[in-house]
Amino acid sequence: MCGNNMSVPLLAEAVTVSATEKETAAVIFLHGLGDSGHGWADTLAAIRLPHVKYICPHAPRIPDEAGIKKASENIKAIIDHETKNGIPANRIMIGGFSQGGALSLYTALTCQQQLAGVVALSCWLPLHRSFPQAASSSGNRNMPILQCHGEMDTMIPVQYGALTAEKLKNIVSHDKISFKTYPGLQHSSSPQEMAAVKEFIEKHLPRI
Repeated sequence: MCGNNMSVPLLAEAVTVSATEKETAAVIFLHGLGDSGHGWADTLAAIRLPHVKYICPHAPRIPDEAGIKKASENIKAIIDHETKNGIPANRIMIGGFSQGGALSLYTALTCQQQLAGVVALSCWLPLHRSFPQAASSSGNRNMPILQCHGEMDTMIPVQYGALTAEKLKNIVSHDKISFKTYPGLQHSSSPQEMAAVKEFIEKHLPRI
């Protein structure tokens, strides 16, 4: 399993955008510092697919290695909860923006179950020196990853995203990594970026 049978602390207060038909897939999306699940729930609702449920937890700040690992276990607990409720792991995608994107990458790459993919926006790979060893028991060497980054990002420069993409090539199959940059975009998202996110979700979480 991804995690153990712990309680699901992040799920109780998470903002959920329900599917409009039978839920056969889920996207867990993690916000950045200073934000909450509400902000991204609205953004995802604008691109939602009718068979996909979107879960946007309110995540705590994770400043150190122990915090990252603890937060990752909490996300894995949400994945386990969803699988027990009928959505298999390979129909679950995780993603996030900034700190949330970093956490989504770390969680997916250390998860033993095979996930549908990762959406990593304006972020980096945390604890990067622990990889690829940290992913040795992962089921996600063939997991598709969409990385997007604004070229004018001054908070997390696009070079960090490029370095992350190169590091990921040592962990997952090269052809599974898509790194897109957006001219003029700062540390935020854009309609063009969200269109790419929607296309990625549609491709890897199709209606069944």
